[in-house]
Amino acid sequence: MKFFSAIFFFFIAFSGFTQYESIGPLTSNPDIARNQMEHSMVKSNSTFDSTFIYISDTLQLPFLDEFSTNKFQQYTPDFTDPSLTFDKKFRLLDDQTSVPLPTGQFYSDQPTFRRVYDLVTSTFSDIPFAADTIKVGDLTSYPVVYESLLLYPPYYIYDTTGVTDISDTVWLTNPPFFQDSATQFFATLDDLNAYWLDDFAYHNYRFAKDPRTLGVATFDGLDENGFPYAIGTTVTNYADRLTSKPINLANFSDADSVYFSFLYQSEGLGDIPEAGDSLILEFYAEDLNQWFWIWSASGESVSTFKHGHIRVSDPKFFKKGFQFRFRNYGALSGMLDVFNVDYVYLRELSGFQDTLFKDFAFSYPVGSLIKTYTSVPWDHFKNNPIGKMNDQFNVVVYNGSNIMENNQNGLVEISYNGMPEGSFVLNAQTLSGGLINYGPNSTYSSFHDLSGGYVFDISKPGNHQSFDILTTASAQFPNLALNDSTFGNQVFFNYYSYDDGTAEAAYGPTGNQARLAINYETYEPDSLIGMSMHFVPSVNDVSNKLFTLTVWDDVNGSPGTILYEDNVFFPRQPIYSGTRNGFVNYFFKDTLKVAVETKFYIGWRQFDAERLNIGLDRNTDNSEQVFYSINGGATWVQSSIPGSVMIRPIFSTAMDPELGIEDNISEPFVKIFPNPSNEWIKIETDFANWSGFSIYSLDGKEVMNSFEKELNVSMLQNGIYVVRIHGVNNVYKWMKI
Repeated sequence: MKFFSAIFFFFIAFSGFTQYESIGPLTSNPDIARNQMEHSMVKSNSTFDSTFIYISDTLQLPFLDEFSTNKFQQYTPDFTDPSLTFDKKFRLLDDQTSVPLPTGQFYSDQPTFRRVYDLVTSTFSDIPFAADTIKVGDLTSYPVVYESLLLYPPYYIYDTTGVTDISDTVWLTNPPFFQDSATQFFATLDDLNAYWLDDFAYHNYRFAKDPRTLGVATFDGLDENGFPYAIGTTVTNYADRLTSKPINLANFSDADSVYFSFLYQSEGLGDIPEAGDSLILEFYAEDLNQWFWIWSASGESVSTFKHGHIRVSDPKFFKKGFQFRFRNYGALSGMLDVFNVDYVYLRELSGFQDTLFKDFAFSYPVGSLIKTYTSVPWDHFKNNPIGKMNDQFNVVVYNGSNIMENNQNGLVEISYNGMPEGSFVLNAQTLSGGLINYGPNSTYSSFHDLSGGYVFDISKPGNHQSFDILTTASAQFPNLALNDSTFGNQVFFNYYSYDDGTAEAAYGPTGNQARLAINYETYEPDSLIGMSMHFVPSVNDVSNKLFTLTVWDDVNGSPGTILYEDNVFFPRQPIYSGTRNGFVNYFFKDTLKVAVETKFYIGWRQFDAERLNIGLDRNTDNSEQVFYSINGGATWVQSSIPGSVMIRPIFSTAMDPELGIEDNISEPFVKIFPNPSNEWIKIETDFANWSGFSIYSLDGKEVMNSFEKELNVSMLQNGIYVVRIHGVNNVYKWMKI
């Protein structure tokens, strides 16, 4: 009874702590943390062997990228390309002739010698080996830089006078200088649809606030792989860059009125850049081989997109190899100090007043075709298809004309495996906000009723489905037709989801023993087998913090009775998947299936006060479904932060075997003794992957750890502790002091 009393007292003790919720910036981006081909691929021996240097093609005016599609150059090495050239370099060269030395020879920069022993006098003398002057090349970078060094034979010889045929040779271990080679390949780019030489900036459709069209380039503190430039620091410096391919301006001059225009925005849906942060534009002068500062903007809170409009007038830029690039200056430890860039446009015959990007476009990808959710289990939909099509289908468009423009109907087309399934007409007047026409330079967010007409075909076989969605809308004036449509998918898997699959912030309640609960109202009662979660790295790494999966029923619109909670012997930890979309499935212990009615809540009880940084989709707002508590669930507070928390309930379906759900999970033997103890404890286990253990207080703080299997715990205060056994799979046990 003392054991349970101690736990009960602990829950009550923290009931008076301050409760609140918060969001924070991302410090990595799983959406782009992918296995991509680097521009310079380095082998494991750290040479440039078999890497490529790309010679860029040259673009012509006009240059226009509104980022509705990805125009970043892709670097895919092709060793069969007949135009490929190469240069093979050797590491060791003769100092006089620069001819490569033969393979199989080894050298050391450590002087070596021949030692001769005299048995009669019991003395010895050393005869130094002569050094060779050899050119040694650095094969880690191209072009190779050579340095002349004095190198010696990589061995010692020991002789004894008066004794024939006895000579010992002692070789140095791993002599550092030996012949090696590396081949640098050269390829010429030939893709006029690719405008940019690098992809450090993040091409996306979600991080801008009310963009003029689909897609922006986002500048922050993450590299092209979605990881911080300098994680865990407060360093600020230049971070992302976006560099154009060379552009031919040789046939132009100041008289041709060449203008460079673009749109930019601070913050968007990301982190606010401070006044000391900046977005910078630079031009490159080919003849001078030099970049020149042209324009910059300081950080500020989110605003509408602003124009940059610059005349190209300096003669040094009117060359064939002209380039421009954007760079940002800000924090290097994550997705911080965000700037968005759109509609980059370089053209002739323009003027100072010509700042308008006259276009009609979708601003965001369209939402789900079903009510409330972006996905539901396919068997739930098949059993309950009536009334589930979206009667609030959201479409956001922008009229980028400076005058009123006529509206016209749009269209939603559904297809399956390339075959048409059905369609919906989007009323023109609804698209323009109930007005007869689109007003000038205005964004319109409209909602359309798709509850009549087509319904997804429930006769489709299988356990999950995906339907292709093409949505089109346009105005009656010449514009970029590419921006008049957007493509997406309606998926039916084994979970319900509110979010669009991309996080713009990290969310969570703060406070010891805080609880987070997300409400779901499903099509039918069923059984849960777990939760799918999208944890994102933020300012602090909380992947070592503990929480328990929890499911509640509903009582008067709030979480009520606990239907399931992880055994405290087996708490969970946030896992950063590092893969595209970044969801990780957390299944209930022992493959338990938890029966739920149509209204329930899923979430967690966390041990520590820190925010656990679950992903928050800021493009869809379901904050009315999000609740948190820090007084043991006695009272619940509805979230005041707009967005959709990225926790999805996983249902038991015919897909269970595909998910690898097993009937039994065996656990390694672990014994802690004596328990209770106030002095030494010992660990006995058959855990093959043993790598030590840690002791945590019940608020999730690590208080002691050891790599040995015994530890003096006399310094700990009396209480209940969790012992975590480290290894490939973590095991948790209780310990009492």
